[in-house]
Amino acid sequence: MHPFRRGLAPMYLAGAAAVLTVVSIAAFEILMGAALVALIVTRARWHIPRIWLPFAVFVAGTLVSLAASGHMRQGLPQVKKFYVYLMLILVTGAFHTVRQIRWVAFGWTLAASLSAAWALNQFYNKYEDAQDAHTDFYHAYVADRITGFMSHWMTFSGQMMIALLVIGALVFFGRESRLMVTYVLIGAGALITLALVAAETRSVWLATAIGGAYLIWFWKRWALLAIPVVVAVVVLVNPFEIGDRVVSAVSPHGNLDSNAHRAMCRAIGWEMIKAHPLLGVGPEQVGPQHLQYLPPGATLPLPSGYYGHLHNMYIHYAAERGVPTMLALLWMLWWALADFARALRRSSSEQRWVLHAAIAVMLAVLIGGYEELNLGDSEVLAMFLAVVGCGYVAVYEVNQECQGL
Repeated sequence: MHPFRRGLAPMYLAGAAAVLTVVSIAAFEILMGAALVALIVTRARWHIPRIWLPFAVFVAGTLVSLAASGHMRQGLPQVKKFYVYLMLILVTGAFHTVRQIRWVAFGWTLAASLSAAWALNQFYNKYEDAQDAHTDFYHAYVADRITGFMSHWMTFSGQMMIALLVIGALVFFGRESRLMVTYVLIGAGALITLALVAAETRSVWLATAIGGAYLIWFWKRWALLAIPVVVAVVVLVNPFEIGDRVVSAVSPHGNLDSNAHRAMCRAIGWEMIKAHPLLGVGPEQVGPQHLQYLPPGATLPLPSGYYGHLHNMYIHYAAERGVPTMLALLWMLWWALADFARALRRSSSEQRWVLHAAIAVMLAVLIGGYEELNLGDSEVLAMFLAVVGCGYVAVYEVNQECQGL
């Protein structure tokens, strides 16, 4: 029978789109469009999560802010980015069981492992280049880190974080009967962990640790003791000066580390919020207008760094689109988190790994959002939304089982 008649084409296309978020933005966006067409052609039953309400408020707030800003054309890229949010309903519409979701997790494991392996090759080359040039590796590397298949280390790190937490949930709670598959997952997790450490993205380190601690807490709580031990060993041994990067969170190397830059971004954002609390300065206007909102006492030149956004999800959206719009986004995220937590209490063993993965990723993204505009990155956003969609597939399955009792 033709795959469209069987309704499998939407699942294949949506799953491939979710997996390819780790590989190519063009590829996953094309496959998203194909999955949408397949869902329409097959007349599939749509499952739209109830977080559509806060999302609608978030979209409306963005459009009102754009209209009021006086910079409609410059802000259009943020309107176009709403296309990426289709990933959520594509996953919930195309997948129907947790068993199907497992294959998406395997796809992420493969794609993230390949990206991690390529990133570690990049790390080796950068280290060799620094050695050949007789330059300090830390100073040469921090401003030009590994990126895997992506164009920036922050994007790469966010993706590795999500993949690692999904793999962790699958290993801890997935009840995989095939021992070889478990070993492969553990090996992939180790490879991704090495690449994540080598990326030296401190905010993602912390976010991954929080998400991982959540998973370990529900797996074997005593294993949480390993986290501070590992951190202490890394700081003391300081391989490839990674320990210096850990210490830089409290003792930065001048302007080389981004501490002062991020503090300035938060201060600029606060000035924007005070001046425009309801509608913000407008989508895509933080960068062009940031010099107009310097905090008292600030002098030029500013700490070195990128000022196109504010490197803080909460402050950026409040400054760019207004406090109400930022709160709508938080409403959406916390509502999804509450849905997953409620379903987890009623779930069977088959659904638990997906719900744990969704909660761990949600917590990590919320923590990481304090130091980076992580959901402003299309690749990370799409992968995150795919995980949220997988979580809602598990929620629907739990609800159906409970209704059948």
